[in-house]
Amino acid sequence: MTRIRVLLVDDHETVREGLKAVLGAHSDIEIVGEAANGLDAVAAAARLLPDVVVMDVSIPDLNGLEATERIVRQNPATRLLVLTRHSDGGYVQALLRAGASGYVLKQSRTTELLRAIHAIAEGGIYLDPMVAAQALPRPSRASAAEAQDLPDLSPREEEVLKRIAWGYSNKDIASQLGLSVKTVEAHRANAGHKLKLASRAEIVRFALLRGWLQDRNSIT
Repeated sequence: MTRIRVLLVDDHETVREGLKAVLGAHSDIEIVGEAANGLDAVAAAARLLPDVVVMDVSIPDLNGLEATERIVRQNPATRLLVLTRHSDGGYVQALLRAGASGYVLKQSRTTELLRAIHAIAEGGIYLDPMVAAQALPRPSRASAAEAQDLPDLSPREEEVLKRIAWGYSNKDIASQLGLSVKTVEAHRANAGHKLKLASRAEIVRFALLRGWLQDRNSIT
């Protein structure tokens, strides 16, 4: 089994120790290093070439925004996950523009962090539900109406899209719905073709218009 190699960046040692304890308990995640400031984070990312960097925004020497830009520019294959207490939409949008692939709040449940790591490691985008609405363009009344007047999805296609919007991987969805991964991929492709949604970010936007991100219990 291929493990997701993770670099932790936070200026608080207790936070890093807590993350190591939580993430290290999962056999498919390997903590390959840690850094307490932005400059060390950039250097460590260049040296270790992790799959995912989990990084706070408020770190010394080089803030999270600048560190994200440098790491993404120097290591295109490395994915950046922001883990912070800042829920303001300005932070979210700025970090995404800088190249971050995910944004999770420290006050969210551990499952959100794990889901985000897996989602972006697979090449997706993950936004904490508590900030997703602020990160994406606010839909106009016209676009909201259009979202209700689109080709019908089959029940399975809708179930798959909802779970994708919530950040689940194809493998997770297959397990939840009792399907093969190839079947999940087929449903995703069919739904994407019908709705002209090519990426996870577009699916998240569509889910926001449909109100799918308001209640996770609706998909369980």
